[in-house]
Amino acid sequence: MNSPKIIKSSTEKTIVVPLLVVATILAGMLSPMQSAVNGQVGKQLGDGNASAVVSFGSGLVVMAIIILARQSTRRQFASIPKKIVSHRIPWWNWIAGCCGAMVVFSEGASASILGVATFQTTLISGMVISGLMCDRLGIGVPVKQPFNFPRILGAVLAIVATVLVVLPSWQAPKVIALAILPFLAGLLAGWQPAGNSAVAQETGSMLVSITWNFIVGFGILGAALLVRILMGQLTFNLPSAWWMYLGGPLGLLSIALMALLVRGLGLLLLGLASTAGQLIGSVLIDWLIPQLGNEVYFVTILGALVALIGAGIAMIPSANKHVAVDELENHQV
Repeated sequence: MNSPKIIKSSTEKTIVVPLLVVATILAGMLSPMQSAVNGQVGKQLGDGNASAVVSFGSGLVVMAIIILARQSTRRQFASIPKKIVSHRIPWWNWIAGCCGAMVVFSEGASASILGVATFQTTLISGMVISGLMCDRLGIGVPVKQPFNFPRILGAVLAIVATVLVVLPSWQAPKVIALAILPFLAGLLAGWQPAGNSAVAQETGSMLVSITWNFIVGFGILGAALLVRILMGQLTFNLPSAWWMYLGGPLGLLSIALMALLVRGLGLLLLGLASTAGQLIGSVLIDWLIPQLGNEVYFVTILGALVALIGAGIAMIPSANKHVAVDELENHQV
C-alpha cells in the first residue's frame, strides 16, 4: 500500500515537471531573441564584427558588476592568471570563449539576412553534430560514447534540417554561404560547455567562468575590430536604439535560467525543451515581426521540426549514459 507521502511526492512531480518544461521552452526562446537583436545591430552597423563587440560588451558589463559585487568572486577571478600558468587544466579550456565569439559574430553577420528560424536551425544542427563528436572523443564527458544508430540518425537529421531551411534560398549563393556561418559556429560550440565547466571547477565559480568567457570573446572580437578600424576598413558607431544593447544580457539570462531549471528536469528534458523553445521562438519571431523582413516558408517549419527530432534522437543515448555515471558516483559517495 502506497503511503500518503509517496503519493503526494508523485503528484507534485506530475504537476511540477510539466510546468518546468514550459518554463524551459520559454527560456529557450531567449536565444532566438538574442539572434534577432544581434542581427538587427549587424544590419544597422553593416558589420557582424561590430555587432558582436556590442553584444559581448553589454554582457561583459553586466557580469563585471556581478563579479565585483562579491569579495569571494573577486578573489576567485583574481586567481585566474596563476591558474593559467599552473597548467592544471588543458590550455584550450581557457579559450572556450572563442566559440561564443563565433556564434555572436555569425548572428550579427547573417541572422538578419537568413531569418532567425533559418539561423537557429542551422546553428542547432551544427551543435548536434558537434555534441556527438565531442561525446565520441570524450571531450567534456566522463566516458567516451561510441557511435550507434540513434546517434548517427540524429546527425543525419541535423544535416537534412539544414538543407531544408536553406532550400528557399538555393538559387542565392550569397545566402547559402551565409548559412555556413551559424553551422560552423554550432560545430565549434559543441566543446564550449566543456571548457567553461573546466574553468568553473578550476576557479570554483561558474560566474567567474562565464565572465572569463565574455572577456575572451570580447578581447578577440575587439582586437579584430580595432585592427580593421586602424586599417581604414570601417568606421564604428554605437547603435542608436537602447534595445540593441540587450543581446549580451539576453544570453546571460538564458544561461542563468537553464542552470536553475536543469535541477528539476535533468539534462535530457532540459535539452529537448530548450531546443524546442529555440526553434518555436525562431519561427514565431520571423512570423510575428514582419518588420524584420524574413519570410517563413513551409520547409523552414519542416526543417525546424526535423532539427528538433534529430536533437531528441541524438540526446537519448547520452542521457542514459549520464544517468548511469551519476548513479555510479552516488554509490561511490
